[in-house]
Amino acid sequence: MRLKITEQQSNDLKHKDVCTAVGWSSNNELYSCGDDKTVWRWNLNGEPLAKVCDSDSFITDIHWLPVPTKKAANTQNDVFVLGGADGSFSLISKSGRIDKIVKDAHLGAVVCVRWNHEGTALVTGGEDGVLKIWSRNGQLRSTLATTGKCIYSATWGPPTVIEQNILFTSGKDLIIKPLHATSSAKQMQWKAHDGIVLKVDWNILSKFIVSCGEDGKYKVWDSHGRNLYSSAPFDYSITSVSWSPDGETFAVGSFNTLKICDKTGWAYTRKSTNTGSILNISWTSDGTQLAAAGGNGEVCFAQLVERQLEWRNLVVSINENLKMKVHDILGDTSEEIEFRDKIIKWKLGFGHLVVATASQCWIYDVQSWNSPHQFDVKDNVSLILLSKKIFLMMDNSSGIQVYNYDGKLLSNPKFPGLRTEFLNSNSVSVSNDMICIIDKGEAEGKAVRLFNLTSSKESAEVIVHNMDIMEVALSQFGPLSERKLAFIDRNRDMYICRVGTGSKRPDTFKLATMVDSAKWNDHTDMLVAVCDGHFTAWYYPGIVYVDRDLLPYTRTTHDESEVGKRSQIIDFFGTRCNVRRWDGSVVTMSVSPHPLILYELVDKKNWEACLRLCRFVKDRSMWSCLVGMAIKNKEIETAETALAALEEVDKVQYMLKVKSIPSVEGRNAAMALYMRNIDEAESILLQAGLMYRAIKMHIKLYNWTRALELAVKNKNSTYSHIDTVVWYRRKYLEGINRQENDPVFLQYESLSVDWVVMKEKIRNEKEKEKQKNKR
Repeated sequence: MRLKITEQQSNDLKHKDVCTAVGWSSNNELYSCGDDKTVWRWNLNGEPLAKVCDSDSFITDIHWLPVPTKKAANTQNDVFVLGGADGSFSLISKSGRIDKIVKDAHLGAVVCVRWNHEGTALVTGGEDGVLKIWSRNGQLRSTLATTGKCIYSATWGPPTVIEQNILFTSGKDLIIKPLHATSSAKQMQWKAHDGIVLKVDWNILSKFIVSCGEDGKYKVWDSHGRNLYSSAPFDYSITSVSWSPDGETFAVGSFNTLKICDKTGWAYTRKSTNTGSILNISWTSDGTQLAAAGGNGEVCFAQLVERQLEWRNLVVSINENLKMKVHDILGDTSEEIEFRDKIIKWKLGFGHLVVATASQCWIYDVQSWNSPHQFDVKDNVSLILLSKKIFLMMDNSSGIQVYNYDGKLLSNPKFPGLRTEFLNSNSVSVSNDMICIIDKGEAEGKAVRLFNLTSSKESAEVIVHNMDIMEVALSQFGPLSERKLAFIDRNRDMYICRVGTGSKRPDTFKLATMVDSAKWNDHTDMLVAVCDGHFTAWYYPGIVYVDRDLLPYTRTTHDESEVGKRSQIIDFFGTRCNVRRWDGSVVTMSVSPHPLILYELVDKKNWEACLRLCRFVKDRSMWSCLVGMAIKNKEIETAETALAALEEVDKVQYMLKVKSIPSVEGRNAAMALYMRNIDEAESILLQAGLMYRAIKMHIKLYNWTRALELAVKNKNSTYSHIDTVVWYRRKYLEGINRQENDPVFLQYESLSVDWVVMKEKIRNEKEKEKQKNKR
């Protein structure tokens, strides 16, 4: 990635004094203002269109009213606010008409002005050290803070249902102030820089904060004030920082310097300019272009070019905004694709390239670049996610849309409180048959909503966690009934749970702690993660729902130091995984190829070949994976052999006992019980009419109440087993030397049990089961 800079000639400068601020309107026109008391309008190419208006005072800042999720038909939202050096601020329409001037808003200059994300309130920070909140129409609501120091910059935090925070500068410190004082909302303040903090920005998607100051450094913070990155000092003070809309990059401006950085702090590119000190930076809504206000009066335009994606043997890069180059490394061939409109978003993977321009979406098969599918889009696409059979696309007008690779719309999932402007690739995940979305509305990010893609209706499954969920990822392998979800919470603990089963309370299991990033494999159920700075792979994480004792055997950890903490996994295709370290370098990690072969053999039901592979490899992880896969597919013979290779004697004996069960339903129920699925085992037995086995299963589990319930429901049948449950209960209490105190069983205290009759009844039921199986 690099920047393509468009600068004005010194004799063509429209601002005759310092250009103090810039801002993009909803139709991607740039408005600039400066100390020459004028506001100018520019197009995307950096060409001046017209002077919008004049001001009575020196202009310090500009900010456009945010565009709502669904664009209104009228132009009431085409309004921007200007801060003035005389202590006033003005609300001005797109045409330059002054709607309102609020005089004496501050003593001294109004240094910064910012609308909130909904456009319902305005915050101003002044030279007098006072932070004020104003209504949409410019009415004073409250004085939020009085610091005694000039407030150079202020920004709204990510909006939540419970509270809203504002971040602002105060000398060398940063302060997070809740908008409403509650018992749970507390002010945070910390020293951020060694010099005065000049600019700060808070991204609503990544929830990261970036700040800069007179010490010549820019720093990245989390929402709790913990420092994530601190740059080396520049030669001059850093005067501006600004997040891109998707929260993946931010721009840094200093004297004759413009820099693009990753959200973790490392730099993509650095360019020299002739602007003097860059006082303000503003991004377009699609995040492909930015503009900077220069201290010499120049307005600088910059485009992000030479962006690049890789997948297997393909490298796709954008040379210019309208051109894309595809290079096949193996075949050493290249293909150039040209578009009519600017490329906004694009994604490569699963054998397809999906490109969203300003007006259309193009779908390419990597086997044939000459016949793409295409359809029109209504708004700038903010997110594209791919899976093997379908892909997801998101924009603020149409919300979340799911298409197949022929360009056919499959579903448009929605739910109350859905706000797509607060979602990114960490908040949404897609597989062939399901998507999951973190509910950032009333659930405050603690719930994940699941949607069946075929019906576009929310399923009964809603995963509710005890704290904020930061990232979600759906597995790509297997049918819907075997779909699994991995999610990382605010404590960086990673959990796994089964979805697609219809359960209203899916069983979750903590898989790892201190997890920075995680990714599923594209063709198998392998899962990789960066845990405490180490690269960790789970060859068959689904083993937690089969036999959790074998989970450690299916996990491998690379102790190499080249990964490190705060690394992010880019992709995981085949046996290779690309990981971007905290310093921006990309390292390629690999996993064993043997589990990949095992998955292919299991998919073909070639169990004999699976055994031969495991005997050849002679690795406990392979045998453990085979145990889980065999039990899941009810292959008792294969599971028994694999357990014997692991020297799990007790489990081998259980498999031998399962094999001795005469009925198929009985064996299936025993295997479900092995996997701790008690309800499933009971359901199998009851549907098959094996009442005695169901009752005896609960007796062995010491689930006496349920055993008696089944016996009572079956009391009118030929073989009633109330006496069986009561006899085993009495025997159990006698063994532990206790008296009966359960009211349910006390009512059968006087029941006489004939041991001979009971044993004959049990023998007849077992014989009946054998005869049924023979038929």
